[in-house]
Amino acid sequence: MQISSSSRQPPRPAWTLERLVHERSILLGMAIDASTHLSYSSALNSYLTFCKLHDFDINPTPETLSLYVTYQSTFINPKSVDSYLSGIANQMETFFPDVRSNRNSALVSRTLKGAKRRHGSPIRRKTPLSLEDLKLVFSDLKSSTDHDDLLFLSQLLIGFHVLLRLSELCFPDRLVLRDFSKISLRSSLQWLPGAFSFWLPSHKADPTFEGSRLIVQCVHDSPDPHLAFSNYLRSRDQLFPFNPELWLRASGKVPTRSWFIKCLARFFPKDIAGQSLRSGGATNLAINGVPPPLIQAAGRWSSEAFRAYTRKNPFFLHALLFGGRAAHDHP
Repeated sequence: MQISSSSRQPPRPAWTLERLVHERSILLGMAIDASTHLSYSSALNSYLTFCKLHDFDINPTPETLSLYVTYQSTFINPKSVDSYLSGIANQMETFFPDVRSNRNSALVSRTLKGAKRRHGSPIRRKTPLSLEDLKLVFSDLKSSTDHDDLLFLSQLLIGFHVLLRLSELCFPDRLVLRDFSKISLRSSLQWLPGAFSFWLPSHKADPTFEGSRLIVQCVHDSPDPHLAFSNYLRSRDQLFPFNPELWLRASGKVPTRSWFIKCLARFFPKDIAGQSLRSGGATNLAINGVPPPLIQAAGRWSSEAFRAYTRKNPFFLHALLFGGRAAHDHP
């Protein structure tokens, strides 16, 4: 085929094959989030260890994958084994193109279904935060002048009302998973009538890497995130006027997951954790009659994950059955 004479292509230098392969390797490495890659690598190691232990070929045939499910499900929850299979397929697809069809074969699917029946156990979800929980923390910290207290209270209220994942407010504890491109910046903050907004950069559930602008409304009938954030921002700008990050501790560092969990432990038992902000905020919206599709959009859930959550959470089920007003009338 010949290049059309009417087509004008800008002059670009040719790359060596080595550079093309190198650049492609970078893109392949960025196809999934770093934390997802870490869990997928763990799943692959689990499979390879199984094959080595039993002297099996690593080719992920339906037979081998079915035996892997049989073995692994006696040690960990079969639901986790199901997730492991997704990681194994992702990591081995380059070398074994049929791995995904093998993973979805009738033999593997039925083995996994039987494992869930025999070894399955209910998922223990963390307890959602409630407005009463927020009032408890607000009452204790509203007069504090400690910068870290102001930060925690602000993140707690905003995370609840905007349905944030803890990873969208804090750094992971593991250094290898920290990514400054996912940190919200002070420069993204905008003040609006009765609200403020800031930019949430690309995150794990954002495959297009577009980011999201989050709007935090002023709340009158519960602890107001507006007031808490204003107090925090005043302290932050006095201490760190030239730092780009929106969320900063008194040490000048971005807060970590373990720091936030430690702050939660000051007020709540262990069944309240990072997920409790997001689930609590969503539950509060459902109790007040917000339709599930709007909650799904506000929380940036994938459709399947959101359906699973509404099926399992009793607060959601009650709110969806009786509606906002009825949910208040039925204890």
